[in-house]
Formats: sequence, C-alpha cells, structure tokens
Amino acid sequence: MKKTIIIAFLAFVLGIGITTAYYYFKDNSGGQSAAGPTTEQKTLVEQYQPAEEIPEIADEYDVVVIGGEPEGVAAAVSAARNGSSVLLVEHRPGLGGLMTYGMLNFIDMVQGIGGESAVAGIFKEWHQLVGGGSSYDIELAKAAFLKLVEDEENITLALETDFTSAIVENGTVTGAELENKNGNFTVNGKRFIDATQDANFAADAGVPFNVGGEDINLKNRLMSVTPMIHLTGLDWDGVKKAADDEVFGYGEVTPIVAWGFGDLHTTYPAVEENTRLRGLNLVRVPGDEDQYYINALQVFGVDGLDEASKAEGLERGIRETEHIVKWLRENFPGFENAEIASFPDEMYIRETRHMKAEYILQMSDIWTNADHWDSIGFGGYPVDVQATSPNDYGYVLSSPVQYSVPFRSLVPLEIDNILVVSRSAGYSSLAAGSARIIPTGMAAAEAGGAAAAQSIEADMNFRELSKNEDAIEQLRTTLADQGAKVEHFDIDYPYEGEWFDGAVQYLMDYGLAFGGYDNDLQVDKPQGALGFLKTLGTGLVHTDDRLNEQYGDKLAEITAGVTSAEEMLTREAAGTYLVEAFSDETVSDAPWDQAFELGLMDETIHSRVDSERELTRAEGYYLLYRVLVNLNEALE
Repeated sequence: MKKTIIIAFLAFVLGIGITTAYYYFKDNSGGQSAAGPTTEQKTLVEQYQPAEEIPEIADEYDVVVIGGEPEGVAAAVSAARNGSSVLLVEHRPGLGGLMTYGMLNFIDMVQGIGGESAVAGIFKEWHQLVGGGSSYDIELAKAAFLKLVEDEENITLALETDFTSAIVENGTVTGAELENKNGNFTVNGKRFIDATQDANFAADAGVPFNVGGEDINLKNRLMSVTPMIHLTGLDWDGVKKAADDEVFGYGEVTPIVAWGFGDLHTTYPAVEENTRLRGLNLVRVPGDEDQYYINALQVFGVDGLDEASKAEGLERGIRETEHIVKWLRENFPGFENAEIASFPDEMYIRETRHMKAEYILQMSDIWTNADHWDSIGFGGYPVDVQATSPNDYGYVLSSPVQYSVPFRSLVPLEIDNILVVSRSAGYSSLAAGSARIIPTGMAAAEAGGAAAAQSIEADMNFRELSKNEDAIEQLRTTLADQGAKVEHFDIDYPYEGEWFDGAVQYLMDYGLAFGGYDNDLQVDKPQGALGFLKTLGTGLVHTDDRLNEQYGDKLAEITAGVTSAEEMLTREAAGTYLVEAFSDETVSDAPWDQAFELGLMDETIHSRVDSERELTRAEGYYLLYRVLVNLNEALE
C-alpha cells in the first residue's frame, strides 16, 4: 500500500491532467528538403574507410577519451585542437554510437533564445557535414565523425578496443587497461574523459552514482527503450494523406519528417509482452527516396546496465517490429508496400547511471532557464520522461527556452583526473530528460576536451579548475574562440517573482509539478482534492522515503476516501487531511488553524487563505511545498 501511491504522479498533479509525451518531433530542418546529397557528401561516404589495422597504442597520452559516441568525438577533437595528444578508444568498428549503430538519425535540436540553435562549435561542424537538417544518412554520419577525428593529427583512434578496467591510485585515475585483437595493453594518461553512454569507465574507477530515478527514491524506474524501425517502400504522399484525414489522430508531414498519429497508442495491438507502439516519429533520409526510420516502438522492462537484458529486449523488439510492419501495411495508408530494410545493432537506451558531481543540474535550473557562472554549453530541449510501462504514457515536466550546463556538472565526486561528458554526467534523473540529447552532450564534451588540455598546461586538476573563476573564464574564452556558444544570458521564466515561485521550483526538483510543453501550471484554477492528496503521497516518497514509511499508509487511506476527481480542496478539508495524516491529534473545529499550530504550514499560506473557500492550484502548490519541507526538517 505504501508504494502504490507513487503511481499517482503519473496520473494526477494537483488535480490537473499531465501533458503526456506522446511525441515531441517538430521539424527542425530549417527548410531541409529531400534533395540528394552534395558532391562533397557523396565523396565523404565513398571514401569512408576506418583503418583496417588497429594502430599501435603508446604507453602514455595527454588525454585518454573512452567512448566513440558523438560526445567522445567532440571531446577528442577539442583536446587535440588545444595541443594535447589524444587516444580515443571505441569498442565498435566505427564512430557515432547511438546515432549510427542505434540508427537514431533524427537530431533533437536545442532551439534557444530567438529560436536559433543554441549549440555550435564541433557539433555544428559535424551537423553541416551531414546536411545541416533534422535528419541525416547514417553512413554519411559515420563518415563525418571519422573525418573530424582523422583531420586531427594529435588523435590516435583505437576502434574495436575495449577498456577492461580503470587504474586508480590514491583516488586519482592514472591509467586504463585495454583489450583488442592485438592483445592487452596498459595506457597511462594525464587526463581521462568518459564519453560512454553509461559512464562505465567512471563507474569502474569508483565514481559514485545513482541509477535511474534513485535520487528521488525510484531506483527501479526503467524508462522504455526503443529499437529503431528501418523501412523501405513507403508512399510519402499516402502518409501525408493519412495525416490530412487524421486516420490515427493529429499528424504532420513535411518533406523530411512526419510525426503525431497518437491514436496508435490504443489502436495497435501489441503482440510481444511489455511492448507498445506510440505515435509515429518518422524520418525520411534526405537524398534517398526509399529509406525511412521510425522512432515509436517502446520496449519495457529492459535494464540498460545488463547485457543479457539488453539482448533479450532487442530480440523482443525485432519480433515486435515484424508484427508492426505487417499491421501498418494492412491499416496505415502509405505503408502498403513497406518492407523492413534492416534491424539496429543496438537500442536507444535513454537512462542508466547519473554520476554524482560537484554540481548536480536540477529541474529548477531548467524551469528557470538558469545561467551559471561556469557555463560551458546550453540545453533547451523539453524535459521528456518516457513511459515506464504499457500502463502509462510518460510526461513532460517543462519546456525551457535555454539553460546552461555548468562545468562543475562534468566533474565527478571522490575520484580525480576524470570528467564525464555523456548523458550520464552530473544531471538529476529528471533534468537528464532534457540534458541527455546529443547537441547538449557534444557541447559539454567539447568543453571537457578543452578543459583537459588547459588543466594539463596549468598543472591544475579538474576539481581545482572547477572552483577557479579565472580558469573557468579562460576555458569559456577558449570555447568561444572555437566557435562554441557560451555567452551569458538572463531570460525570464514562468511565474518568476510570484509569491509561490519558490514552491514551484522545489516541487519541480522532485517531479511533483508538471508544466508540459506550454509550461502552464493553471495556477488560477481550483485545486482538486484527489490530485493534492496523491501528489502529497508521491512527495513523501520522492523527498525522503522514511516519510512514506511513517505516514504513507494513513495518507493512502485518506486518499482512498476521496472518490471523485471533481471534488475541490477547501481550506478546512485541507486542514483536516493534514491533521489526520501527520499527527495523533483529534481534528478540531478549526482544522486549518490546527494544522498551522502543528507546524505543517507557514504563515504565508495560513494567512493567505483566511476564510473557508476552495484553494487555487497556486495555493495547493505552496501548501504541498511547506508540508513537505516541514516534514523533512522534522526528520533531521
């Protein structure tokens, strides 16, 4: 009973419906058409050929980058351009990771201030090589990543090479044990950068971390993973007509992308257990009129840190893909002649570890469009928390304009001489719903590479650099000179300066307030009683599970007594609920005053609601905030 109230935050937030993340797939193509590749792009693909032989690995490098994800490429190139000798280690036979071997070929752009891309630098160089649009050809992407690396003479690229362990001496990473077909090697480095999706190298070195939603006491929260669907034979005009006719609900189709069709959530009959087809996110490869990729299949119950679980999930996803394509051919206009072109080598895994860092980027940072003194790159993608089971649809916490990523978020606690620049960097589990996208990751990684070179030259470790304002300003200047965007900014955010502003930020950090794509908390509408109680129950878990152990059963019993979602929360009803749930006293004739006297709220909310009436949602937010803060303070 104690844990079941956690489900509430997926269904109610203060009595308002959650804006679900059926899709967020707007066209960022900037007018991109289905035109063919340029001569330069054709040449790049034709000449793409990773070295057949693994190069000889030296005993020591200035910077060792583990992971050939897009972030690893950015980090290695940045470090090399700043004069460091670099070893880039990647276990696959090519570069690009998720974007190439996972077939995730749609770019979630960071549309920042003024609607312009908020990420430039090395990401922009790669983006221009692949056409500068919202989608790209996967072979071209591999070739573009390789070109960026091979153009730097200071980089040694070791493909098909695994790290087997990190070498740590007195809390400092000094080396790595590597393995490839040529044997086992020990390589020493002055600085190390972990660009693996799951921060595997940092974890092996002993960096502390959370898994999944562990920071809000939801360690076993496993967001869905996605095997991409690669098709040929689509009739794009037919797909457009399906959108125009709203065959599966609202849909949009441009020359390159199609998105929407949310009715597929309920109309497609999944065959494999723990799978679901959501609204289609469909990409047409520019220049190839018969290559299409779909990001829509959700596979649940996969542990991204367990190889056997990932293998089973991929096999399940492949089987379900065959069922999906057969069903689409029979039911979705434009898919009549669709055929499976290939299956991905790996799945899109959205979340595993979150490393503990000198500064953890929080949801309140994203909600408030926060800048930081040590900003080294920008984010701005909606905070998209994907579904965790076929029984929920995920949710969107907020949609920021632009926020900055602090350098401190790349510097892990306890272990020195290492940065983490992937989606597993120092972001809270909720903030990672936005910060995990590739452009933001490549911006952070570019900063990591430049910082590695600077720290060597200054004989200053990463932790020291992260606390030195002059050194950070030098790093920011270097990044700006490289073409990255790091300018400080100051922009407004929703409800800024309102009396309940701080309450909203607190609740955002714990996943207890949901603004959706419009950042609309509907603060002037009446507060629902059921939503208030369910969110309060969720808050007991998210803030400190000891509160749930102490009060969860009683609160769940009270919540069960509210049977109608139409019942609004009045002043005296709120006082009654609080006294009954969090004290042993008998409810008096003035429960609102009684709850105040028990220390369950503060003077601000107590005096604001000075007579019996329905509370607004703004007042509900503030009351939740004060109750949770006061209960947590009482634990200390």
